[in-house]
Amino acid sequence: MSSRSDENEVTTTLTAPLLGLDDYTNSSTDAEPIIIKHVEDDNNENRSLSNRVWVETKKLWRVVGPAIFSRIASYSMFVITQAFAGHLGDLELAAMSIATSVIMGFDFGLMLGMASALETLCGQAYGAKKYHMLGVYLQRSWLVLSLCCVVTLPVLLFAGPILKALGQPADVAEMSGVVALCFVPLHFSFAIQFPIQRFLQSQLKNSVIAWMNLGALGVHVLLSWLVVYRLRLGVIGTALTLNISWWVVVLGLFLYTVCGGCPLTWTGFSTEAFSGLWEFLKLSASSGVMLCLENWYYRILIVMTGNLSNAEIAVDALSVCMSINGWEMMIPLAFFAGTGVRVANELGAGNAKGAKFATIVSVIESVIVGLVFWVLIMLFHNELALIYTTSEVVLEAVSHLSLLLAFTILLNSVQPILSGVAVGSGWQSYVAYINLGCYYLVGLPLGILMGWVFDQGVMGIWAGMIFGGTAFQTAILAVITIRCDWEKEAAKATTHVKKWSESTNNAA
Repeated sequence: MSSRSDENEVTTTLTAPLLGLDDYTNSSTDAEPIIIKHVEDDNNENRSLSNRVWVETKKLWRVVGPAIFSRIASYSMFVITQAFAGHLGDLELAAMSIATSVIMGFDFGLMLGMASALETLCGQAYGAKKYHMLGVYLQRSWLVLSLCCVVTLPVLLFAGPILKALGQPADVAEMSGVVALCFVPLHFSFAIQFPIQRFLQSQLKNSVIAWMNLGALGVHVLLSWLVVYRLRLGVIGTALTLNISWWVVVLGLFLYTVCGGCPLTWTGFSTEAFSGLWEFLKLSASSGVMLCLENWYYRILIVMTGNLSNAEIAVDALSVCMSINGWEMMIPLAFFAGTGVRVANELGAGNAKGAKFATIVSVIESVIVGLVFWVLIMLFHNELALIYTTSEVVLEAVSHLSLLLAFTILLNSVQPILSGVAVGSGWQSYVAYINLGCYYLVGLPLGILMGWVFDQGVMGIWAGMIFGGTAFQTAILAVITIRCDWEKEAAKATTHVKKWSESTNNAA
């Protein structure tokens, strides 16, 4: 296992089944004692707490910093598209909001969740120095996610009738359906881009992702301005610009990966990618269910709001709040990515205490960032929606919802980081059950009760879903993380990497 130049090392003798040096050479003498160098963890008593925090912070932000930038840049493309649509009219804003926040939001959550299986597999394999496995995992993920894109394609093709069946106003549903059809190329871009991002992220190549997204953001701003104000192609042209911008990122990351940017981890296309697909599919499905249950939760909030009286204004206001929340959410999601990578790397390297300490530092620093945004939203609640609309009615409605937005952002500064621990540790299937229970058996019914039975409208729906679902789920994940046996998780990780590597070698 790897050693780091700025840390002390200790030498210990281990026997199978823990991952040893013989695994790297495919030796069959697993039972013989092996000398392995273990990196001494950050909890070394010779170090001060401040020094340990600083060392871990540098490691964490090596992932989180570029991840924040790249995620904000990619999400900004959605926000810019929505903002340009808002300046075309209230109906166009509502249609684009539904198409991006609900239809593509459902799609985004599922695909992002399935791709997060790579955070577990690539992160642990990279920590164990099984570099060649990362390229194999990436190709398996492309196969699985591409198949998922084909299966879920009818959701986009029949988005209009689906939205009407869910109670959305006819004019909003019809225009949203047209916009969703324009997003079919975007739908397939997720299957390529998300796995590549996790593949590069696990190798700490986050700056590449950041630069690609910056370039695509510039392209998107220029195209959106040209389409709306010069060519005047309306909401359809605005939607099509998003496809171009996202595929710029896909092609850039793909060419970087296959053209020599990752010489250790990408050794070319391989038939090994077709082996072990069922096991990979199961982990991807667990990851997808875990994350999409979280992602879909607030998308359902927008759909439910469409059934209230004066639905167009309510949907506009809530969509603006969800867009702002989604924009800020890129920061906790960057911590989610950073925590997943750090925990997976440390567990893959057999460093249980390092994984635990990484978790603590991630949660504390993310909460600090969340408190800063909580204060900003409370101070500028009257000006929040100006980037999206100049409608006084919508601006006032957003201002009334700002308190709930602030608390949502504060809770989201903790919950994704705990989910990142789950991804890094491979607990996806367990967290999926927790999410299902907290969000859909507690939070959603409470939101319905507050919204319709107690006649509190959109504020009641949102409050019930926040404090009944998100807060409850966060508390459960916190208890699980606190009670985690990190030594056991480290042993499981090394065995897990060995199992997947051997299955691939046998298939080859």
